[in-house]
Amino acid sequence: MRGAVTLFLCGDVMLGRGVDQILQHPGRPVLREDHVRDARSYVEFAEAVNGPIPAPVEPAWPWGAALRVLDEAAPDARILNLETAVTQSDAFAPGKAVHYRMHPANMPALTVARPDVCVLSNNHVLDFGRPGLEETLDSLAGAGLRTVGAGRDADEAEAPAVMPIGPARRILVFALGTLSSGIPPDWAATTVRSGVAHVPELSPTAAEAVVERVRAARRPGDIVVVSVHWGSNWGYLVPRDQRHFAHALVDGGVDIVHGHSSHHPRPVEVYRDRLILHGCGDFIDDYEGISGYEEYRDDLRLGYLVSVAADTGRPTGLRMFPLRARRMRLEPAAEQDRAWLRATLDRISRGVRIGIGSDGMLSVEAAAAPAAETAP
Repeated sequence: MRGAVTLFLCGDVMLGRGVDQILQHPGRPVLREDHVRDARSYVEFAEAVNGPIPAPVEPAWPWGAALRVLDEAAPDARILNLETAVTQSDAFAPGKAVHYRMHPANMPALTVARPDVCVLSNNHVLDFGRPGLEETLDSLAGAGLRTVGAGRDADEAEAPAVMPIGPARRILVFALGTLSSGIPPDWAATTVRSGVAHVPELSPTAAEAVVERVRAARRPGDIVVVSVHWGSNWGYLVPRDQRHFAHALVDGGVDIVHGHSSHHPRPVEVYRDRLILHGCGDFIDDYEGISGYEEYRDDLRLGYLVSVAADTGRPTGLRMFPLRARRMRLEPAAEQDRAWLRATLDRISRGVRIGIGSDGMLSVEAAAAPAAETAP
């Protein structure tokens, strides 16, 4: 048996709106935002700060340097949060300030990265209503992609994505989204209604319900990931209920907690020898050129490569590759940017020390003394 299994995890992959407009089959650019009414404006914002984008671009363009890193790392599984509807619908969800959609014909911009699991339990998958969700599910299934966290009813939304790795092992990915990330309560899937696997509050009862689903599906030797869309967009504080919820998942047998929603990376935590990523940050988006939160350096992105012991499922290593978004494309981060990310993660993380290798990868070097709770 191989000594380790490697998983690639990242945060939000948003191939809609402005990104969709530079791809080969842009959808209708109309928006209903307070200040922006045309998706092409986001292309102009990016070009104003970093120069022209040669649209239409090839499907690999938004991923840029990330594809080379992934090819070299050859992870056994690639898991991402797909934060856009894949639809031609014009049925904008009412009461939302921002709507994301990618034209289904631009699916190659997703499949070029060869994702094994696309998490859909987020606050944009129903931006164009339940018909838009239906088209999204059909488009992803038609491309041969596994999805998790949304479905045509609660059973489908809450069921794990199952990925075989070898003859006797599997990776199980469960996904859920929380009210704190902006998911409207009426987006929740029910026995008679499509939607997302929704958790209204991060309570012990909600954690136990997830753990029960894990125990019902898990076989000996399985690696279990729970992917959670939670929390606000900005800041490093991890609310106590979020930390306790993550700990309860680990106590119940979860190997990796894969958190996302924030626009920038949040703390890394090791708890009972299991890995908790409280926020992986955005990976691909069209926010370039939008000002207001420069202190968080949301132009810097991280891809996470998690090594897991094949015999125990215990995470044994974490490497993170830094990238920078420029011209709606990921490029290698400069040395000073890698150093900034290392110092920031080292300062905010819990139970770990962050180092940096000669190859520019960040890594968990050693355990650190536990930090105090970061929020009441």
